[in-house]
Amino acid sequence: MAPNPRLAARYAKSILDLAVERGELETIYKDMVFLRAICRSSRDLVNLLNSPVVKADKKRQILEAITAGRISPLTTAFNALLMSKEREAYLPEIAAAFEEQYKVYKGIQTVKLTTAVPISESVKKTILDKVKQERKVPQIDLETAVREELIGGFVLEIGDKLIDASVAYDLHKIKQQFENNDFIYKIR
Repeated sequence: MAPNPRLAARYAKSILDLAVERGELETIYKDMVFLRAICRSSRDLVNLLNSPVVKADKKRQILEAITAGRISPLTTAFNALLMSKEREAYLPEIAAAFEEQYKVYKGIQTVKLTTAVPISESVKKTILDKVKQERKVPQIDLETAVREELIGGFVLEIGDKLIDASVAYDLHKIKQQFENNDFIYKIR
């Protein structure tokens, strides 16, 4: 099934609004994180949800068996609604859209920090404090990754901004300068 961000955003907004109205926002957020995680870890489940051959009631039974006692009644009802509207294939995308909308609603900024080697908690805290101060954001959701090919330094993604302070980036820039003969022209 082709991605449909508009559909996912509409359904996510609906469940978010209902969760806020009922005072269950944090519960539904945990449910959506859980649903997204099981969809990521089980390709079979995603294939089942996408399958035009498997009947909706069978899909509902399987999804309810997987989630029984692990998600709230509101999320269970929401999943049933998706099944009745034949939108169950979009569940992973809806869960992801919900997480994004939740962060916007709560004023949480997602920051992705990629380093060449794992970094200590104190370095993470220093970076978070600096970002909070400069961006005036009260809450930050920090995602970290390690990519050895950076050689050293870091890459920081904040919203639509990218700060590349990696050794690999610096080396690439120096290589470009040599290829463009920038150094030769400056000598003459």
